[in-house]
Amino acid sequence: MQFSLVILIFVELFAVANGLAQEPSELSVGQRLAADLTWTQEQRDDRFAHMDRIFPVHRVVRGAVVRPLPVGKLLLSDSQVGDLMRTEHLAGVLVLQDGRVRNERYGLGLTRAGHWTSFSMTKAVTDTLVGVALRQGKLRSLDDRVTAYLAEMKGSAYDGVTVRQLMTMTSGVRWNENYTSADADNVRLYTTAVTPGKDTTVEYMRTLPRAFAPGTVWHYNTGETDLLGVLLRRATGKTLAAQLSGAIWSHAGMEQDATWIASDAGPAGAEFGGSGLSASLRDFGRLGLWVLDGGGVQVPEGWFAEATKPQVKAGGAAYGYGWWPQPDGSFAALGIFGQSILIDPQRKLVVVMLGDWDQATGSERSKVRAAFWHTVQQAVDAER
Repeated sequence: MQFSLVILIFVELFAVANGLAQEPSELSVGQRLAADLTWTQEQRDDRFAHMDRIFPVHRVVRGAVVRPLPVGKLLLSDSQVGDLMRTEHLAGVLVLQDGRVRNERYGLGLTRAGHWTSFSMTKAVTDTLVGVALRQGKLRSLDDRVTAYLAEMKGSAYDGVTVRQLMTMTSGVRWNENYTSADADNVRLYTTAVTPGKDTTVEYMRTLPRAFAPGTVWHYNTGETDLLGVLLRRATGKTLAAQLSGAIWSHAGMEQDATWIASDAGPAGAEFGGSGLSASLRDFGRLGLWVLDGGGVQVPEGWFAEATKPQVKAGGAAYGYGWWPQPDGSFAALGIFGQSILIDPQRKLVVVMLGDWDQATGSERSKVRAAFWHTVQQAVDAER
């Protein structure tokens, strides 16, 4: 993407967000979505809570029954949590243990009624919808070829790649994921023009070359979860938002509807499988509790035991089906700029952190987050 286009997107988005202009028709949703990596921290602080004002969204409808979250004894002191939120620039921290609220705190203008974007935490949700589709018989097997559902991928580097390899990001297709480069694939995926009427994700991903044999190398790839989202829409005939509502949001006792960024707000609009889900802090916590409970009859028996174990390992990290397994048996959904849900089955613990780090990713920020998780776990153990 040319630098001039980045500036144009920035100027147009600033005008839209401040009521100075209508959405620019000459820019696609993808082009505007890619520009969120160029927002200043002040702009992110405001926009992460209001993505539905900037982008078209599909609504994820909740059910009629709300799962109560009774308040338990404070686990960590207010100062411990408050200090973390100030130093790490967080919008929300929620600690649920044994189904009870042990800590809950808000910042950056976020309230209990507000939403915050999840970025790549969405990947764990999209991969979970694969389990739902299997349970419903819409997908036959994780070992099916991608081309069985997406015929356009025949003859591309994805010819011969399985659904499982797409989920575990082991397709072997060349990809450059970079949050500071305008020429990275995760930017070009959204900014490259395609023939009208064609699916932008399919058209970009089918042009990529093969780098390794399928199943041999893990490489983090947002485009592959976006492609998985297209596959799920084709297999089920439903939007991702409708799938999420029907299988999870209407069953897990959510307090509010969620939203999912799509290429268009209409029924034909395609959500981005790798990101774009926004929800309240408490409802992200309820999602964690639903996973902790095993997902009920909505997913195959034993799905989360399989989805949250290390399917692949690389560079000291492990990856499952959209989840990041941790060495102690817990697992997490992670998103850039500080979004995370930690689920610890041993301690019946869910820890949600929503924020706006000063950078998309960073080892120091990740270390602080991991240290906080450990502090929470130690506090639970001390009570026992």
